[in-house]
Amino acid sequence: MRLRNTVAAALGALLLSAALPASPAAAANGEFLYTYVGLNGLNLRGTLPDPDSNVCIDIPETVGSNLPAFAPRNFTDATATVFLEADCDGDVFYVMPPGKRLGDRLRLRSVVFS
Repeated sequence: MRLRNTVAAALGALLLSAALPASPAAAANGEFLYTYVGLNGLNLRGTLPDPDSNVCIDIPETVGSNLPAFAPRNFTDATATVFLEADCDGDVFYVMPPGKRLGDRLRLRSVVFS
């Protein structure tokens, strides 16, 4: 009877450990800044503070808009890859190391940090 309980406890512990994530969710430290055109036609500054790593983030102000964001600034401690299309999709992307600033000509709709 004891052996059966021991085996059952060990199996339960094994299943529980397999269900837990391998590592806690990481976040890039710092801010990712960008510019977007507001409803009033003015250029406004947007920010993603301490964004999650390894997760595609659509720029909120570009969802449902014909205008992409532009002029990104990566003030995080992680490398940012910005995409022209939403959902980190498409062939048009640019890799931004930490501290990198890009001009008004670069357009983006989504970003992922690594």
